[in-house]
Amino acid sequence: MSKGPNYFKKIVMSSLVSSVAAAAIAGGAIAAPPSNSSGGGNPPAHSNAAGKKAPSVEAHVKPIIKIGQRQFRDLNANGKLDPYEDWRLSTKERVADILSRMSMEEKAGIMQITSLNTENINDYINNRHIRYLIIRDNPTAADLAKRANQYQEIAEATPLGIPLVFTSNPRNHINEQNEFGISEASGQFSTWPGTLGLAATRDLNLIRDFAEIARDEWRSAGIQKDYGYQIETATEPRWRRNSGTFGEDPELNAKIAKELVLGFQGEELSSKSVAQTVKHFPGDGAVVRGLDPHNEPGQYATYPTPGSLFKYQLPPFQAAIDAGVSSVMSYYNVPKNEGSAEQLPHELWQTDTQQFEEVAGAYNKTILTDLLRDRMGFKGYVNSDSGVLTNRDWGVHNLTIEEKFAKAIDAGTNIFSDNNDPSGLISAVNKGLIKEKDLDPSVSNLLTEMFNLGLFEDPYTDRAEAQAIASSAKSQARADEAHLKSITLLRNNKSMLPLTDEKIVNTKLYVEVFNGKNSAAQTEALKKKIAKEDPTVTIVSTLSEANAALVWLRPSPYELPDNSTVDIKLGTSTGIDVEKVKQIQAALPTALVINMTNPWVIDEVEPGAAAVIATYSVKSEALLDVLRGRFNPTGKLPITIPANQEAVEKNASDVPGYAEKFDYTYTNTVGDDYTFGFGLSYK
Repeated sequence: MSKGPNYFKKIVMSSLVSSVAAAAIAGGAIAAPPSNSSGGGNPPAHSNAAGKKAPSVEAHVKPIIKIGQRQFRDLNANGKLDPYEDWRLSTKERVADILSRMSMEEKAGIMQITSLNTENINDYINNRHIRYLIIRDNPTAADLAKRANQYQEIAEATPLGIPLVFTSNPRNHINEQNEFGISEASGQFSTWPGTLGLAATRDLNLIRDFAEIARDEWRSAGIQKDYGYQIETATEPRWRRNSGTFGEDPELNAKIAKELVLGFQGEELSSKSVAQTVKHFPGDGAVVRGLDPHNEPGQYATYPTPGSLFKYQLPPFQAAIDAGVSSVMSYYNVPKNEGSAEQLPHELWQTDTQQFEEVAGAYNKTILTDLLRDRMGFKGYVNSDSGVLTNRDWGVHNLTIEEKFAKAIDAGTNIFSDNNDPSGLISAVNKGLIKEKDLDPSVSNLLTEMFNLGLFEDPYTDRAEAQAIASSAKSQARADEAHLKSITLLRNNKSMLPLTDEKIVNTKLYVEVFNGKNSAAQTEALKKKIAKEDPTVTIVSTLSEANAALVWLRPSPYELPDNSTVDIKLGTSTGIDVEKVKQIQAALPTALVINMTNPWVIDEVEPGAAAVIATYSVKSEALLDVLRGRFNPTGKLPITIPANQEAVEKNASDVPGYAEKFDYTYTNTVGDDYTFGFGLSYK
């Protein structure tokens, strides 16, 4: 398949009701506003108008206008139906109308998205005109819905009644590393394996079901936008955020990206959708030595392999764009000329000798406008990553706040993440660095999303229903299937597994988890889980008592204090006592389980095991089912395991492990390569 330019073209409250509205109510022209009780609001309309099915319409603060059997929210409380309040009109017409009514300050406010701060919520909504809020805590679904309704009432009471959009990073996965921006919440909705685990299932129908289930859970709880998913290709094994991706293969990632967008959003945005913000364009995987681009030493992306940007990094984003993704998040990184081979078509170069403008993604017009919009056909809006105006302003640190806003908007950024102060943007307009009309394309894009999500008709949700959906046993059963299908059998040449009923009767099992300072607590937790779930298993406390061992390694990447690199070799720094593992293996036949949130360097511990299994942040129950033979493993590696530390250091940061030009892959004692797509079964 060609990957040239043609491919990418394909690929407070009621006091705001005015005296005019009050008079209209008194005269019977429109219905009186409903009470503000948590269960209040007008019932949905069910008539049709101009061929469009009437949406659910609910107001807690402002009046409802009735025209026949049709209902409309009088969001500016002026006693008449204005175009932006009329759901019978096209989104384009409604956006144009409300845009003409907005002040410059309101436009500036809507272009900021900030972490939810309950103490400042009134200030954010009423004074700063912020409408996009990021949820980073972890309440129950019912409490999320209750709080969302309360804050939507504050927004409804403002002069134009512009609703809120609540956003979150993924919250449906077991949270291993608490990495900012990967998964900051877990356990309140259906709980699925990590994203690498979803990729390991190779089951696109299951992934679509995941997206649709999560969509229903989120939307019912009042969350309408997802800061996810990380669809970028994981080409640097040391990158800390590999665990939030779907692995190293651009073709598989592209297929998954399509399922995620269609599953969360549907064929088009609607009142049932959760808008997706895929990240981090044009792909954060090509980071130098795995260093975190949140921090200054990791700010650069290099592309040493000719054509790798188009071949490996961009295809998943093209698939998301083709599926209609609502927004794209730009990466923090500065694309660096030094160390990069030719990537861009020459007409996109800065000069005859300079390929990239060395500024972060949010400020990079070549990346956001020339590449993303003009070449790849993206029609949505660009969401910056968090903090690009302040402590992560790579390449533009010497600009004033006004200059940063102006440059980012000119580059193609439409909304600024984790910024709660629009004053810099207002100042940029007042100083003439940009014109108010320059804000209109961004604001139009954001309002379009709000209208298409149905929020101008009904931003409210039902608390009890939200909790019922989140607690669905059927949804968790489907998630449990994903846990099972993700687990990958890598070696079983000594036939240790499965531990069938016949084997387990005579087995005395030594169990230990290795996870740095958490090792002892997690070991005890796993022992208790086994005893509860499978009392036929005899667990012993010492090696001398045992005749078999189960060892579960749960390492974490370690960024060196000197910022030189990230360590992914199993050892003390990554939380693994390698000598203790080898001691156990020397004493007992050992089932070695490795949680592959990164492609770890495992050459010291893998050879001594009797059997080897890869997990990707799964429930322990699923692992036990596989070990005991109640489920025949089917998972496939979504990443390639490096042969040794030397292979890690030689790797090209912009190329998947399977495509390296040298002998990169780990080969086990029976000759199997632990490369992308590898995985065994019991039979």
